[in-house]
Amino acid sequence: MTLVLAAVSGETAEAFIQIGGVVVALAVLARIAGRLGITAIPLYLLAGLAVGEGGFTSLEAGQDFLAISGQIGVLLLLFALGLEYTADELRHGLRTGTGTGAVDAVANFLPGFLAGLALGWETTAAVLLGGVTWVSSSGVVAKVLTDLRRLGNRETPSILNVLVIEDLAMAVYLPIAAALVAGRTALDTAATVGIALAAVGIILVLALGSGARLSAMLAPGGDESLLLSIFGLTLLVGGLAEQLQVSSAIGAFLVGLALSGAVQHRATVLVEPLRNLFAPIFFLYFSFGIAPDSLISVLLPALLLAVASAATKMLSGWLAAARAGVGVRGRLRAGTALIARGEFSIVIASLGVGTVDGTDLGAFAAAYVLITAVLGPIAAKYADQIPIPARLNRPAPA
Repeated sequence: MTLVLAAVSGETAEAFIQIGGVVVALAVLARIAGRLGITAIPLYLLAGLAVGEGGFTSLEAGQDFLAISGQIGVLLLLFALGLEYTADELRHGLRTGTGTGAVDAVANFLPGFLAGLALGWETTAAVLLGGVTWVSSSGVVAKVLTDLRRLGNRETPSILNVLVIEDLAMAVYLPIAAALVAGRTALDTAATVGIALAAVGIILVLALGSGARLSAMLAPGGDESLLLSIFGLTLLVGGLAEQLQVSSAIGAFLVGLALSGAVQHRATVLVEPLRNLFAPIFFLYFSFGIAPDSLISVLLPALLLAVASAATKMLSGWLAAARAGVGVRGRLRAGTALIARGEFSIVIASLGVGTVDGTDLGAFAAAYVLITAVLGPIAAKYADQIPIPARLNRPAPA
């Protein structure tokens, strides 16, 4: 028994040392980013490469903690984003954003799909690569908007509309993509998609219709009770959404959206330290599983695709912001904010692991996501310095 306890104690100590070292390193990177006046996301991603597969060191003892902490980080980022958004804004966005969402889907799916065919891959792998290039990273975008203090900007609701519509569209795309990989029948696929759509509908109705009652229930408690309640609800709803093949991120976003009034303001203050702790771990762990040597052979084509799909995502943001009456400069900020791809793209690529082109798809997607996750925040940072042609620099339509 003593030997067992000693072994457990040794493993715990090693995990503490590794996790503590990682967190201290993230703190240093955050300070460097602050000195440079940029978001720390690219530095966190590069740090993940350094300590992950094929990196300079191993973090096996603390890996499980970093994995679950990273997922919590995504949920807290989206929960905090939901607190900045109102139910009325979501209703308006869903009513008016369908056309923009369709353009976003076509414009950003096609580059990946065509690239997959050009690389000589089978149609299924090409369809998956189309999904990789389609969806922006909600986690990266949320962090960028927070770091650049743009949550209150006029274009931000337009950005959130695109993210929400993309995440909701994944409830249809993911089951179809999984069915293509597994060779399921059309009936099985339709049933899975139906369940996912029903889950989306229920979550939306509860968030939009019961938010006031939820806020009233949470209001009487103290700060400790409120923090435990909202943290637990965020994990619970995110987990249930994931079980129903809906994005856990959209579940967390809708929990934040449901809160209003004094509870909303208290939650914003209480959750901020937690978000600041867990979000950096998400970005580090995001690139943790990428082996640097696997990126070399696909780096150039992934870079070319990243540049092409950055342009199409800029188009999506431009159109979404223009539809909301935002000026040219705001449209550029919206477009650059959406460039980064992330967690969904990795999930989509992982569906094709067992296909003929699965190994190539995985390496290509990893390189592509890493490039866009670094390029996006940098482009967003300098969006206000992009020259605007005189013919475009006109007042936005009413």
